[in-house]
Amino acid sequence: MNDRTVAQPITVSIAAVERDTGLSKDTLRVWERRYGFPEPQRDSFGERAYPLDQIEKLRIIKRLLDAGHRPGRIVAMDILSQTLGESLSAAPQRIATNESTDLSVYIDLIKSHDVEALRRALTQTSMRIGVAALVCDVVAPLTVMVGDAWMRGLIEVFEEHMYTESVNIVLRQAISNAPAPDAASRPRILLTTFPQEPHGLGLLMAEVMLSVEGCRCLSLGTQTPVWDIALAATAHRTDIVALSFTASQNPNYVTSGLLELRKKLPRAVDIWVGGSCPVLSRKPVDSITYTESLGHIGRLVADWRQKRI
Repeated sequence: MNDRTVAQPITVSIAAVERDTGLSKDTLRVWERRYGFPEPQRDSFGERAYPLDQIEKLRIIKRLLDAGHRPGRIVAMDILSQTLGESLSAAPQRIATNESTDLSVYIDLIKSHDVEALRRALTQTSMRIGVAALVCDVVAPLTVMVGDAWMRGLIEVFEEHMYTESVNIVLRQAISNAPAPDAASRPRILLTTFPQEPHGLGLLMAEVMLSVEGCRCLSLGTQTPVWDIALAATAHRTDIVALSFTASQNPNYVTSGLLELRKKLPRAVDIWVGGSCPVLSRKPVDSITYTESLGHIGRLVADWRQKRI
């Protein structure tokens, strides 16, 4: 069990809070003046010193910001609990994609720090139900569940990172074990994210689903500049550029980046986007294909082949 009561008296510097939460020093100071939170103490040198309970709340706030909430609604202490409750109350609906899948088993393995058992369980599940079902019915909802557990303080940051790394290893192994598509197979798909998007798990899950459909995939990993995406698409005679966006992305950057990429790519090259960034569905960009579910990828591939091959 995680017992933080002993560590409560400990305080850390503003630099450590910035590093730990991802919230900048300027943001922390502005919130302190505007909202009265955080409320740092002062160390012997008169510098800000933040108790661990405030850091926990700042982590929760950062998670809610990434999910699309506005600072004015969630930073003030008197409404933090209500907003957090609303966010967490939606979790059961988001993870209940397959009643036969007991995701709590994986959560227990994460919390027990049994890395080998976690990877073995994921691998065995993949062998039993297939890698596509693993992605759609286990990994996708489990990732949401892990994020929500982290927000509740039930999972530590290092445990979340351990989970992500384990999933990466299992899914990459599944891709490497899949039969290689024929050299003439189409579509040829380039996968990456924009420079502001450091998260690659969604991209990897999409690559698995595309590989299952026999697509020829080339992943550039995360954070590729738009111009380099266009250059790579030309060099590899790409049919489709696939991009992943999490909810933490600035909607203006997403929209402007997609418009710029669309201009740089030949019209014959399709752009497919997916992920949890709300702007993808609220303000779709012309000539961009958005899929709200990994499970829809097979249909998109079939439609593309029917029209192009």
